[in-house]
Amino acid sequence: MKQEPARTDAWAPYEPDEVSSPGATLRETLEAIPLSQTELALRTGLSVKHVNQLVAGTAALTHETAIKLERATGVPASLWNALESAYRDWLSRDTELKALAANTSWLKRMPIADLRRRGIVTVTAREPARQLREVLTFFGVSSPSAWEEAWAQPTASFLQSSAFTADAAAVAAWLRLGELEAAKIDTAPYDKAALRRLIPELRNLTVLQPEEFWPEIQKRCAQVGVAVVLIPSVKGAHASGATRWLSPTKAVVQLSARHKRNDHFWFALFHELGHVLLHGKKEVFVEDKLGEGAGRQDEEREANTFASTTLIPASAARRLDEIETPADAVALAAGFGIHPGIVAGRIQHDREQWTFGVSQGLFTSLEIVESPENS
Repeated sequence: MKQEPARTDAWAPYEPDEVSSPGATLRETLEAIPLSQTELALRTGLSVKHVNQLVAGTAALTHETAIKLERATGVPASLWNALESAYRDWLSRDTELKALAANTSWLKRMPIADLRRRGIVTVTAREPARQLREVLTFFGVSSPSAWEEAWAQPTASFLQSSAFTADAAAVAAWLRLGELEAAKIDTAPYDKAALRRLIPELRNLTVLQPEEFWPEIQKRCAQVGVAVVLIPSVKGAHASGATRWLSPTKAVVQLSARHKRNDHFWFALFHELGHVLLHGKKEVFVEDKLGEGAGRQDEEREANTFASTTLIPASAARRLDEIETPADAVALAAGFGIHPGIVAGRIQHDREQWTFGVSQGLFTSLEIVESPENS
């Protein structure tokens, strides 16, 4: 199941180092006609001082002035307006860049190397202000202080578990990558009843190969209002999965497949879907190790139970206890209609027999794009 790194696909405008004011074009136009600034003032009804300021670029060229210049010079008002807009936009961006230069130390908190590897950050460290602007654009915020409000505080609220030692900025970056990817997926309005009916169908997909089950998961979940995305974990995030809502009608289940095994993948998927079905739309859940989330522990236990009993019914506990060999695990899995790696993974977890089923090839490896944390 190979997943290309998420990209922002954001439109990036051409940013020249410097943009001339409309006054430079006005000066050239007057020289070409030819027409003096004094004569232009007479023809337009503007003061000579105002014309001088327009030529010098110190006075803004309004739409009304553009029409007057059109009458006097024959150059369309739309061109003067376009020149003025481009110049003022450049001035604003240049002013912003100088202000950002005072906050570039904030970049030390960001997972720049990981974002560069994913193609999010392209500006080098030699231009820290521009790099800062690029990172802010990725997060969809205007300033480091806005990032604190939009990302740092919410992230901190679901990193409360002492066992969850992730870096808040790395988690925020991973969540943002998932948010951008999920935004590309068209989903039907969320339908809780339809998602419950879908769960057994998703469980049946466990016997397929990753290249077969992954597109089916995305398609079927989208039909019931859930965007499922696979984003390799950002270094420092230590994230296995996350659940949140982009809107009241669109849930996002984000997976990293960082453990690269089918049993872990399926448990993580059903754990997150458990959050979607069982818990509030205002909640955000982020999982570190499988079954160890950063949310309220009661809700994490509920999601764990949902995942466990969805994959292997609670009534099968005795039959699990009776398994002695990998062949037994294969037979039980066949009876349940699930992949044998799921049964073997359950035994590994319950009995702490970490080599069970490994040498016999019961587990399927999930091929995804490496992240620095996983490599």
